[in-house]
Amino acid sequence: MKILKTLLVTAAVSVAMMATAQAETKKIALVVKALGIGFFEAANKGAQEAAKELGDVEVIYTGPTTTTAEGQIEVINSLIAQKVDAIAVSANDTNALVPALKKAMDRGIKVISWDSGVAPEGRLMHLNPSSNPLIGNMIIKLAADNLPEGGDVAVLSATATSTNQNTWIEEMNKVLPNYKGINVVATVYGDDLADKSYRETQGLIQSHPNLKAIIAPTSVGIVAAAQAVTDAGKIGQINVTGLGLPSEMAGHVKSGASKSFAIWNPIDLGYSATMIANDLIGGAEAKPGAELKMGRMGTVKLDDKNEGAMADPFIYDAKNVEEFAKIF
Repeated sequence: MKILKTLLVTAAVSVAMMATAQAETKKIALVVKALGIGFFEAANKGAQEAAKELGDVEVIYTGPTTTTAEGQIEVINSLIAQKVDAIAVSANDTNALVPALKKAMDRGIKVISWDSGVAPEGRLMHLNPSSNPLIGNMIIKLAADNLPEGGDVAVLSATATSTNQNTWIEEMNKVLPNYKGINVVATVYGDDLADKSYRETQGLIQSHPNLKAIIAPTSVGIVAAAQAVTDAGKIGQINVTGLGLPSEMAGHVKSGASKSFAIWNPIDLGYSATMIANDLIGGAEAKPGAELKMGRMGTVKLDDKNEGAMADPFIYDAKNVEEFAKIF
């Protein structure tokens, strides 16, 4: 009888310990613009890496099937119901997500934005993949470096409401006077959909016969634009550049459709966002001047808008793209 009682007590303690361990597992939701996009799949790899490193974190990788604010709002409401500890979102719309995210914060959920931000009232802090001025300068520089005599260039962006792309284009226009002879003739939107981005590129080629470069600050758009230029027989006449993934752009660099492009490492971005969310769950405060932990990426210092930059963009070309294509 005594042995049975001991076994029952031991079993009860084990169950209690297991329940406590499960209760202490922190749930961090990585909400992306849409599922099935290579950039965000790579970001999830980084987020899972961070979770494994931390040990007591479960990352919920989720997002809508299309790049809409409505889809993300549905996802956020579902996460609130699941009582996650933190939401890290790359937003499809600056303002539309705010009410849902405020609701999340009212329930004690730590909310941050990364990659593409939401308005300050809808999050605690925002992680930019790089500094906006550096990205804006980089995307126009990539085009200008291959146009010593100048020429017409066009921009193929994501959605008209996409926070990050709009900010980068604004920064690009600020430094445009530094690049003599470069004339931006149009800005069109492919909504981060491959087929629409392809059609928009076809329209640019037809409408602007003297077009020399297309800048696509979106990983979906740059691939679609490069393919459209290839199919139009314009390799060598129109250079496609902007922000893309090495694994998706290596073939287009090899063909000559793209001479070079840039991107930060999305694996690092997902990793950093997860680490920051964990730091906030642990009691860190997001306020101007604060330095939040990003694990192997160091720390991020917040400015007066509670925003911070992860790292500088990196240029990929024929010399290095194949090496990085094996990674992401």
